[in-house]
Amino acid sequence: MAMKTVAGLILAAGRASRMGSDKRLARIGGHSMLELAMAAAMGAGLDPVVVVVSGPEPLAPMPRGISVVINPEPSRGMASSLVTGVEALPDSVAGVAVLLADMPRVEARHLLLLLAQAGPDRICVPVHQGRRGNPVVLGRTFFPDLLALTGDRGAKGILARHSQAVREVEMPDESVLMDVDTPEELRAAGGEP
Repeated sequence: MAMKTVAGLILAAGRASRMGSDKRLARIGGHSMLELAMAAAMGAGLDPVVVVVSGPEPLAPMPRGISVVINPEPSRGMASSLVTGVEALPDSVAGVAVLLADMPRVEARHLLLLLAQAGPDRICVPVHQGRRGNPVVLGRTFFPDLLALTGDRGAKGILARHSQAVREVEMPDESVLMDVDTPEELRAAGGEP
């Protein structure tokens, strides 16, 4: 049972110590990783799409339908970005797809596979040959859990606590699980710092 109104929440860190630069703006195939994440979210019909920026760094104007919120306390860990983003969502959404801007191989087709299995009481995670990854789609039932997160653990604790609600969705290949945190990983993904 697919949900009709699913928001997109893109976590877009700024400067990364291992990357040595603003990794959300690192380019792959002529597009920044952030642009690739936004294209995937919009292509899958997520609405609204909220980009959470860690720190005060401004971004260029966003495409129509995409808003930016700034995490005022990025030093409190990844959970503070999740909380900031969920707080920015309208009450009308039935769920949220949480994407990481440093996962450039996530495309609309991958999100659509997850959304097809989503429901208000489900958590959908991509899996390839037993390996779980991101993005994760969470029904509205889990918003209180998201808002209570602290530290750097992200949603992993929610998945563990609500394991009966987790639906693993097989992905066509493992590239969707690739994240980019270092210049070497960026080059392996066909990008340039």
